[in-house]
Amino acid sequence: MTAARIFDITFGNLVRFAQNAAFRKEEHGPVSWGFVGTLLLVLCYGLIMLFSASYVTAYYRFGDIYHYIKPQVILALGGLFLMVVISNIDYHALRYLYAHLYVGLMFLLVLALFSEEINNVHRWVYILGINVQPSEIAKFAVILGVALYTDEHYEQRRTLVHGMIMPILPVLPIVVLLRMEPHNSAILLICMILGTMLLCGGCALRWMPVMAGVAMGGLYLMLTAEGNDVANERLGAWGLFAESDVDLGYQTTQSLYSIASGGLTGLGIGNSRQKQLWLPEATNDFIFSVLCEELGFIGAVLCIGLFAALLIQGILIALRSPDYFGSMLTIGVMAQIAWQVFCHIGVVTATLPNTGISLPFFSSGGSSLLLLLCEMGVVLSVSRAGNAKIMAQRKRSQDELMRRLHGNSPTRKVYRRRENVSG
Repeated sequence: MTAARIFDITFGNLVRFAQNAAFRKEEHGPVSWGFVGTLLLVLCYGLIMLFSASYVTAYYRFGDIYHYIKPQVILALGGLFLMVVISNIDYHALRYLYAHLYVGLMFLLVLALFSEEINNVHRWVYILGINVQPSEIAKFAVILGVALYTDEHYEQRRTLVHGMIMPILPVLPIVVLLRMEPHNSAILLICMILGTMLLCGGCALRWMPVMAGVAMGGLYLMLTAEGNDVANERLGAWGLFAESDVDLGYQTTQSLYSIASGGLTGLGIGNSRQKQLWLPEATNDFIFSVLCEELGFIGAVLCIGLFAALLIQGILIALRSPDYFGSMLTIGVMAQIAWQVFCHIGVVTATLPNTGISLPFFSSGGSSLLLLLCEMGVVLSVSRAGNAKIMAQRKRSQDELMRRLHGNSPTRKVYRRRENVSG
């Protein structure tokens, strides 16, 4: 790659992004307000449950019951602002930022390996006093990269090379670096997001079973490999195969106690007993357990129903997208939320091994919440373009109907016989 090409990618793409960021007037439609309303309900529900689940731990550890909820609310407001801004940016312009996003992600993932070790892992980077988890950025980088490549090679997407191998290649360095942290749950999520996008995008469908088998085999070898103590402990502490006396088995047991205590209607908001320092990670990996204990089966169904409504509306936005690129972006973002919800609930109910996956919009974690709301802005940008297309189609249909009714002069007068009304 020549120096001129590198300069063009580095600076030229930034100029192109600025030039193409604004929607054209005819493509700037309204957002899908049903999606926005459902998202706000999920976010408010999540903030209420986070405060309820966190104030005991916050007071015990930091002497401040608002230690977890205060930054979460601030970041939620900032994320909503960014969501509105991004929703007014033409999502097509994001293709010019992919190279910058990918290079920046590689830098952060390498930097994380030299960061302070927390719980025997290196997953966080501290920049200007802000705690950033590069794996959250990696999820969107994979979504954008797959959407971009499959859109550029739309006609060849059914082939093995352009539909499977080439979209996967940029993901491999990300997986290797995440494995070195280690961050197995992020690897699993990225693989599931990638597989969902390729399957829904119609990419190399005849090769999909073979590649799925290869991926499953690779993940199994990675998780059960000798020396991978973290994964081996988590598998050993899982369900019927529990052979470990580490804290992971204790976490799952306390989680099940929490869920069982809730019953149908729960103990009431704020009245969880297990969050009184019995249930580890009540603010993050096991927050759904606290929700079940306090709001019961009804509260759990309401939470799952809101996520289901959000996902269904997101799928409809993807189907109404004016192009393949917008559909793939939306599918990727919705797949991320769907798989995170599935895995989180699976872990707290002992259906899956303890993988340490947060519940979107509920669990404590500023970088996760901020990036999720930014991704929601991308989905709303796609919805604007899709709604503008639908409105334009309706207008053309109405104009065509008027033309057929009134010929070439749709504004000609229509004379009606006056009725003779006697006084």
